Amino acid sequence: MRGNGGPGGGPLKRIGLAEVYNPSMTPTLRPGDRLVIKYGSGVRPGAVVVLRHPFQHDLLIVKRAVERRPGGWWVVGDNPHVRNDSREFGAVPDDLVVARAWVRLRPRGGGQRSFRDAVRWALSAVRPLVALRARSGSSPLSRRLRAR
Repeated sequence: MRGNGGPGGGPLKRIGLAEVYNPSMTPTLRPGDRLVIKYGSGVRPGAVVVLRHPFQHDLLIVKRAVERRPGGWWVVGDNPHVRNDSREFGAVPDDLVVARAWVRLRPRGGGQRSFRDAVRWALSAVRPLVALRARSGSSPLSRRLRAR
């Protein structure tokens, strides 16, 4: 993931853009998607967050915050086939959480030649990423925001 903007300065400096590079958050986020992120924003269970990888601090990753645990946030990807998350590295300390994702911006694909395809893309390109509320009795992996 690559980002710009930064946590310092006025209110607009607290907003940034990030690009998704791997499939760990599929189907919610796909490689090539852009995220509008807010630095220093409060995290709550179900939120999509940008964080520094616990073992490689220069690497930013995007995961879903599932719950608070001793030592920090338990984070997982929405793609069950990719395990580069808390199942591998444990809870993530608060100081490694960089930002919360607010909006997903999906890039326009090259195969959208008709007007109808362009309209369908425009209606689905911008989606808010809201924190999902826990349902009693559900597992953390079943609480996913599905991209359409």
